[in-house]
Amino acid sequence: MKSRIDALQCAAGKPFDVCVIGGGATGAGCALDAQLRGLRTVLIEGADFASGASSASTKMVHGGVRYLEQAVRRLDLGEYKVVKRALRERIHMLRNAPFLTRTRQFVTPCYGWGDAAYYEAGLKLYDWIAGKAGLAPSRFLSREEALRRIPALRATGFVGAVAYTDGQFDDARYNLALVETFAAASGEALNYARVAAFEKDAAGKIAAADVEDRIGGKRFTVRARVFVNATGAHSDALRSMANPEALPRMRPSRGVHIVLPLAVLGHGRGASEDGDALLIPKTEDGRVLFAIPWMGRLLVGTTDESVEQPEPSAVTRSEIKYLLRHLNRYLATPVAPDRVMSAFAGVRPLVASSEARPRATKELARDHVVEVDAASGLVSIMGGKWTTYRAMAEDTIDAVERRLDRPHAACRTQNYPLAGAEGFVPELWQTRVAESGIPQSSAEHLSEKFGSRATQVLALVREDAALAAPLADGLAPIRAEAVFCARYEMAVSIEDVLARRIGVESHGWREARAAAPAVAELLAAELHWPAESKQRALEQYLARMDRQAHTAGIDE
Repeated sequence: MKSRIDALQCAAGKPFDVCVIGGGATGAGCALDAQLRGLRTVLIEGADFASGASSASTKMVHGGVRYLEQAVRRLDLGEYKVVKRALRERIHMLRNAPFLTRTRQFVTPCYGWGDAAYYEAGLKLYDWIAGKAGLAPSRFLSREEALRRIPALRATGFVGAVAYTDGQFDDARYNLALVETFAAASGEALNYARVAAFEKDAAGKIAAADVEDRIGGKRFTVRARVFVNATGAHSDALRSMANPEALPRMRPSRGVHIVLPLAVLGHGRGASEDGDALLIPKTEDGRVLFAIPWMGRLLVGTTDESVEQPEPSAVTRSEIKYLLRHLNRYLATPVAPDRVMSAFAGVRPLVASSEARPRATKELARDHVVEVDAASGLVSIMGGKWTTYRAMAEDTIDAVERRLDRPHAACRTQNYPLAGAEGFVPELWQTRVAESGIPQSSAEHLSEKFGSRATQVLALVREDAALAAPLADGLAPIRAEAVFCARYEMAVSIEDVLARRIGVESHGWREARAAAPAVAELLAAELHWPAESKQRALEQYLARMDRQAHTAGIDE
């Protein structure tokens, strides 16, 4: 991508066909689709790319087994369509960025033969809906095989399990890959640029946006023929800004995840690649939970609680206890809260149904809605889920084309490799170890985060050998990654680097604290921070880590 200064000048100085507001998965997907159809497009994000729900998911590329169950139980055609669309989209997500995705086996424990029959029938239906886009057939596991695959399961009353295959991905990096692919297609992308107001033409249609540069503090104008609202849980605020008469549509839902040692499931060394995930099929509030190997840890989630405000807050002790209470019902040895290594919360952008009786958020379909406001012309894409981001973007840009009254151009994103996918082969990390001398763990980390673009990161090491050092003792990420993120990925804060671009924060708060001083030093050099700014940034980041740990009740 361009430097942020250059991107700022381009966003303020060019006329565009489309301005997409919101740099999460949906917004980045819309921007890429529009640009590839020949529409001059600019993408602006009020915070950092992927800083909202798009980096706070369960990291699954899936149709949604719970949504399928709801579709069958309630004869809900809407839920069925969501599952079918997501299963068709799943294969495209996996193929378009193979370095950020993988398949994962999920084991559903059964403590009764009735449960076994029920889950096996449901997962065979899941296979059938996927059709040719299926990954692998589900199957019943004997008691012995299931306990071998997940040794930590409670054995009392256990009769076996049903295993099925779904997808897994690095959500934050996938989001960034979408932005980088869009920029490579000559799109203009800018983070930390908040829309403060709209300017309208004589007919009352939006003609321009007054945008605040949250880094430099100045305001500038973005002009476009069509504006797309892809702000997720914040959609109502932008809809109201465009048309004060617009009625609220969003039903924000808070989802919490915790990160535990991988050994909780009985997986040993190397199980981050080979270990199975656990599907917890029953909770007291009618949900399912997942415990999934992730970056050498175990990711457990998620909750589903209706909230008034779209801004996520720190994970609380009660939320951690909720997740552990349900996980521990299936484990031989209970997990205590002090084993939590990290936690995060996100707010899902669910859309309210049109029914007279409002549903709980856990009952709302994860379908999406494209709305074109007749008064202002604002195109809003609301709802949906990560796995269907591409289909959501396609529907949105179809609406944009109709709004522009231009001939329909074919959508190209279905089989379009993302930045880092070209020339990527999984074994490439071995070559990088030999050529650069970095440890195997660092080479694998580079491949998993940057794909074929890891070569560009290592080019920085050839310029300065000191950048081959890890960000902290024992960590896989190297110093060159922080420099690359600042220079080529618009990272402007310690959190940008550690939380979203290289994933240390979700690996563990202790590791993030250890890496923060080196990241502050490298960002200060790249972004020309004075000494007091560097110290302030470091202190603020460490204080944020401390607050999160304190709120979660796991102070060290």
